[in-house]
Amino acid sequence: MKNISKSKSKFIPVNRPKVFQSDIKNVVRALKENWISGDGPYIRKFENNFAKFHKRKYAISVSNGTAALEIALKSLNLKKGSEVIIPAFSIISTALCVIKNKLKPILVDVDLETWNTSPEQIIKKINKKTKAIIITHIYGFPVDMKKVLKIAKKKNILIIEDAAEMIGQKYKNRLCGSFGDVSTFSFYANKHITTGEGGMILTNNKNIFEKSKSLRNLCFGNGQDRFNHEDIGWNYRLSSLQAAMGISQLKKISYLVKRKRQIGKLYYNKLKNNKYIQIQNISSNYAKNIFWVFGILIKPNKRFSRDIIAKKLFKENIQTRNFFYPMHKQKIFRRLKIFKKNSKFPNSEFLSKNGLYLPSGLGITNKEISYTCKVLNSILGK
Repeated sequence: MKNISKSKSKFIPVNRPKVFQSDIKNVVRALKENWISGDGPYIRKFENNFAKFHKRKYAISVSNGTAALEIALKSLNLKKGSEVIIPAFSIISTALCVIKNKLKPILVDVDLETWNTSPEQIIKKINKKTKAIIITHIYGFPVDMKKVLKIAKKKNILIIEDAAEMIGQKYKNRLCGSFGDVSTFSFYANKHITTGEGGMILTNNKNIFEKSKSLRNLCFGNGQDRFNHEDIGWNYRLSSLQAAMGISQLKKISYLVKRKRQIGKLYYNKLKNNKYIQIQNISSNYAKNIFWVFGILIKPNKRFSRDIIAKKLFKENIQTRNFFYPMHKQKIFRRLKIFKKNSKFPNSEFLSKNGLYLPSGLGITNKEISYTCKVLNSILGK
């Protein structure tokens, strides 16, 4: 590695969100109008605009993406002990929502090219107890929904579509998050649009809508019977201040998606020829990568591991983040014996061991991307 410390950049975080002046103005407007809690015109407008954008009938805003998953799954009223198929490679929330709803998570491995749930693996895990599949689109490239929907229809299985990383992404000219019986989103600071924290549930099913709306607000009773609760729910409301920011951010979604793809293209062009790096699919016959994050795999070699690369990058003021940890390897799940002790999901394990993502938040500059690539190529060699 060449000595580049003399030209070391200022710290480049793995994510720097993009907040616009119009976002700030809309939040201030909500404050001045005294709309600050989890109800009111800003909540309704954000929900209506988000549903309309995805061509869905109903939207329920919630406090975060994990809350969205928990509520969405409970709204399906599945029998205790029913099996729900989930990817072995995903954020832990995907499994937590199943476990908390007293259902049984069934893991499937992912594809090494797309890093997504393999439809072929789904088929192998379906039995009479299978009642739902949680589809999680990973890192900017969507699951092949045509194959998944065909399986679900044939087997009469419900689809929960986790589109947290996919706001504005399309599968065959149709927006991700519009395929599930119920779909979920996150507005965390690293997402394509952000409210700081926050989430959304979309559905075309009125029963799911009504149930979800009640669950996010402690299942209060009606009228003077408000404090006589109908079910065990959560206080998972979004605030009006967050909704005000979401309304403003959603107006810019076309620009934000375009910028995400520009970031991905810059990284791809500067790293594609490095023999030590593997990059997620950039396109297929059904989608173009939106690069929610720019992830790379460090190909196994005798010189250095993923962890060594991450440490070297950090010394040059470049923050990275390792890929998701496989579900069956999670400490808490091993302790609780959620999955079989000797479970093996080789592709998920390979991604987790060798993958990291580079700084790719919407606030990153082209200069920072160039610096990151220069340092990484210098460390790895070509």
